[in-house]
Amino acid sequence: MKRGLFLFYGLSSYVLFFVVFAYLFLFVGNLPPAPKTIDSGVSGPLGLAVAVNSLLILLFGLQHSVMARPAFKRWWTQYVPQPIERSTYVLASCVVTVLLIAFWQPINVVLWDVPTGLGRMALWGLFVAGWLLVPLVSLMIHHFDLFGLRQVWLHWQGEEITPLTFRTPWLYAWVRHPLYIGWAVAFWATPTMTLGHLLFAVGLTAYMLIAVQFEERDLIAHFGDEYTTYRQRVGMFVPRWTKGKPVREKVAAHHS
Repeated sequence: MKRGLFLFYGLSSYVLFFVVFAYLFLFVGNLPPAPKTIDSGVSGPLGLAVAVNSLLILLFGLQHSVMARPAFKRWWTQYVPQPIERSTYVLASCVVTVLLIAFWQPINVVLWDVPTGLGRMALWGLFVAGWLLVPLVSLMIHHFDLFGLRQVWLHWQGEEITPLTFRTPWLYAWVRHPLYIGWAVAFWATPTMTLGHLLFAVGLTAYMLIAVQFEERDLIAHFGDEYTTYRQRVGMFVPRWTKGKPVREKVAAHHS
């Protein structure tokens, strides 16, 4: 009975993530049929909007970063069963994302607006590419482990949840954090940039730049010399080239 509940919980969290992800795509892109988007509504007092939005970004960043740390996981799994720990992280991520969307305050001061033409089409193309890159990168690594499905499935089967093995991910042979690159492109590529959208993009980019430092520290602690060697040879966000080819290194997928 408990195994079945855990499996249902994991599947539900997985489906919920993609529902929230799809809505976030519409929210950031100001696209119909989303009733609430990043720039929809009437702007209120600037100071209040900046304060509220900054707190929402802080909440988002703290949840995503703190809950991903090994020390928190060791404490957390005293109360949350280990097979659904990752699914609970996914669920919590969905909750804070919904809160960010629901309480976001528009600041409709237009900073740039690329007119109709190739430039606008190119920015829309980059926007879509960024959002597609995020799930594609997760498929390059351990997608089902990242979203907690592997854990609940193994528990359902009565099997031990074993550590992941090293392998050679595709884009991970070029840069160490392609997932963050996808998110950054998704947040910044827009033909119409408002002050509210800029605050959103700057805030979440700052979160990623801070979070990646803690993530790399955890990766070194977990994988030791293997990750240290990979880190020395492969750039964080920009490829390092050797005789015209990207550096290739076997590396374990492990992402917050």
